[in-house]
Amino acid sequence: MTVAQVAVSDDHAANREMVRDAFATAERARADLLVLPEYASGFQPHGVEPEHAEPLDGPFARLLRERAAASGVAVVAGTTLPGTDARAVNAVVAVDGTGDLVGVYRKVHLYDAFGHRESERLEAGPANAPPLVLDVAGLRFGVLTCYDLRFPESSRRLVDAGAQVLVYPAAWAAGELKAWHWRSLAVARAIENTAAVVAVGQAGKGVTGRSLVVGPDGVVGLELDEAPDVRTVDVDGALLAQVRETNPSLANRRYAVVPRD
Repeated sequence: MTVAQVAVSDDHAANREMVRDAFATAERARADLLVLPEYASGFQPHGVEPEHAEPLDGPFARLLRERAAASGVAVVAGTTLPGTDARAVNAVVAVDGTGDLVGVYRKVHLYDAFGHRESERLEAGPANAPPLVLDVAGLRFGVLTCYDLRFPESSRRLVDAGAQVLVYPAAWAAGELKAWHWRSLAVARAIENTAAVVAVGQAGKGVTGRSLVVGPDGVVGLELDEAPDVRTVDVDGALLAQVRETNPSLANRRYAVVPRD
């Protein structure tokens, strides 16, 4: 799996070149999956506006499908889609190694916190939408994004859908304690779900970077700093099975997760 902690601009054409480069790196490393951050199609540090929205048949999603089909590398990437009103939708698309669009996750928890008001520009996805999972190389990856990391119910719902690896593309806003929250929450989601966590942040102005890959035992196997970087790592399915056997907390739990109306 290739983790692409890239800097994203408001220049969509330049961002597509960045995506091509990331695919090339993943292909050279013989990765099965490429993970790009939230808003990989276009980003503004003060807030992504609806004019950045592209449809699923637009140039960004087409490029993901074309490069996946050509390279055999599946991809999970954040983008912005047109909404049903004057706002847009913060979304993550999942494409398999044949270039087929497996699904789209529309961000449920909008970032109305720490002085930000994402809901002024974006509309939330439905909380009761089917969980987005992607099967790659014998593992099942569940897809969420950014602020969802603060809501453990969302990750547990993906685990109920069979997810063994939780993927969080993000543009995690910088600020006091924010990098510490990002790391702590990623480790917590791994431990409580006995699942690997792949948290891929944007690099650049106003965001935290610091992408990390956490094992199901809570051990951080990869951790980047704030600079752009692209790294390839293995996710150990055998370790995941061993951890779940030793710590059967999923089998022992007494509550289910049900979306609110």
